[in-house]
Amino acid sequence: MAKTMDMRGRICLITGANTGIGKETAKGLALLGARVVLACRDMEKAAVAKREIEAEARQDAVETARLDLADLRQVRSFAREFTAGRDRLDVLVNNAGIWKRRRETTKDGLEAVLAVNHLAPALLTLELLPLLKAGAPSRVVFVSSDSHYSGRMNWADLQFERGGYGPAAYRQSKLANVLFAKALARRLEGSRVTVNALHPGVVATEIGRDYPRWLLALAKPFRMTPNEGARCSVYAACDPSLEKETGAYFRKSKLVPASPLAENREAQEKLWAMSLDMLRQAGISLPPVD
Repeated sequence: MAKTMDMRGRICLITGANTGIGKETAKGLALLGARVVLACRDMEKAAVAKREIEAEARQDAVETARLDLADLRQVRSFAREFTAGRDRLDVLVNNAGIWKRRRETTKDGLEAVLAVNHLAPALLTLELLPLLKAGAPSRVVFVSSDSHYSGRMNWADLQFERGGYGPAAYRQSKLANVLFAKALARRLEGSRVTVNALHPGVVATEIGRDYPRWLLALAKPFRMTPNEGARCSVYAACDPSLEKETGAYFRKSKLVPASPLAENREAQEKLWAMSLDMLRQAGISLPPVD
C-alpha cells in the first residue's frame, strides 16, 4: 500500500494522536511523507508521541497542538488558531473518542460521550471546512465503530438524562458519526472534499480504560494492535483509489454497507439538525454548509 501513496507536502490533522490508533495513524501518514499535526488534550504525551514518530519517520514532520474535545469553545478557538496559521488542510482524521461506564457531563453541560465522540468532531470539521476546501481534493475521516450496527438514536433523550446509559451511549455516538459523515458528504458534493467513516477493528487502546478489568482480560486475545487498527484510517486518508469516494463506510480497508439506520437519509438529516441545535444551545452557532 505504501508504494502507491505519496503524501509529501500534505498536511494531516489527527485528533487523539498521542496514543493508540491516533498515534499509529499519524505515524503511518508521516512515513508516507505527510506533515502531521497531533491534536491532543495531554501535551506531555503528545510531545512523547512527536519524538517517537519523528524518529521513525526520520524527518521533522510533526507538530503538536492542544485540543480538548470536552470543551466546545476550546474546539472552536483551536480551529480558528489552526486556520489563521495555514492556507490549506489536506486530511482531517477525527479519531479521538471516549467510553464511559457512568454518565458524566462536560464543561458545556453536555453528556460526555455524545459531546466528545460526536458533537466536538462535528464542530471541528465544520470550522475547518474553509481550509479543507482550499486544500481540495481533501478528505475528512470519522473513526466510528461496528458497534454502530447495534446502535439506536435515543431521539427523545439523546443525552440519556432519563437513564439507560452505558454501552447504549457509546453505540449511539458511533452511529452519530456515520449519520453525520453521510449528511456532510451530501452537502459537500462537488467540492472535492470527501467525507467517510470507518471501523478500525477491535483494538487494544486506552479507550477501554473504563471497562472492567475482567472483561478486558477476556477480550485480549481477540483485540488488534493499534498499528493494525490504524491501517484502515491511513487507507481512508490517502489511498489514491478513494479520491472520489464519499459518504462511505469502511472496514479492514474495504467498502462495506453501514447499518440500515445509518443509511437512512431521514435519520441523517434529523441528526444533522439536532446536532446543530445542541451546539447552538451550548453557545456555538455556525453558518450554513454549502
